[in-house]
Amino acid sequence: MNEYRPSIVFHAAAHKHVPLMEISPCEAVKNNVLGTRVLAEAACRAEVERFILISTDKAVNPTSVMGVTKRVAELIIQSKNRFNNGHTVFAAVRFGNVLGSNGSAVPRFLWQIKAGGPVTVTHPEMRRFFMLIPEAVQLVLHATALARGGEIYVLEMGEQIKVVDMVRNLIRLSGFSAEEIPITFTGVRPGEKLYEELVGSDETVEPVGVSQVLRVIPKQKMDGDILKRQLADLEKFALRGDITGVIDQLCEIVPTYAPDGIPSGSGVTQLAK
Repeated sequence: MNEYRPSIVFHAAAHKHVPLMEISPCEAVKNNVLGTRVLAEAACRAEVERFILISTDKAVNPTSVMGVTKRVAELIIQSKNRFNNGHTVFAAVRFGNVLGSNGSAVPRFLWQIKAGGPVTVTHPEMRRFFMLIPEAVQLVLHATALARGGEIYVLEMGEQIKVVDMVRNLIRLSGFSAEEIPITFTGVRPGEKLYEELVGSDETVEPVGVSQVLRVIPKQKMDGDILKRQLADLEKFALRGDITGVIDQLCEIVPTYAPDGIPSGSGVTQLAK
């Protein structure tokens, strides 16, 4: 940071694999939370002009460790904007699924179709928001230009799409019938929701004058001092591998977090509150 003095930082680094983070909550906190805090502080010291966090729709009313740690990263960004050097503007953008990006399910579906099937889908009612790479890029650029400090931006994405319907269309567009390429339902994985949300119950949205881009407004202002103490405890639990402490602290920081429980095989039997 000090050597290159960037004007803009796009912070996209995170552990994003939902089931893997369910069994590795301490690692999720160390990367997604601690990593964001450290980078944000470095940006302040280097007087970066704009810092844009790439977040996720899974941060809204989270049920997964991945989602809740990204929500905590959003809170860090909003807090840093209020208590920084006065030079760096912090903002965040929330994404749905970006078609064709690294880790996108679509290339895997196409590979399974090419191999003759079956195509694996977790649940017949699984629904997701989908956006194209150009839409994602435009959202990030709009957020960068519009941000005045502390905002979270989302893209108005319409109705969620059933994943199984998308798979059926891919099979048909690939020149096969439903009889030729079977679909297998493998079951919802740990931490997954059947549908995603872009705005939480503790938030509202407002237009920003740019087509399909919305600004998320929290209904309550955070207490920066309390958040700082909570983050210190969370990082302490994560660094010493205390899974119960991590889950409990995440529940305290993000009251809308509704975990299914703590990872099986972790040696911890008490469910997170």
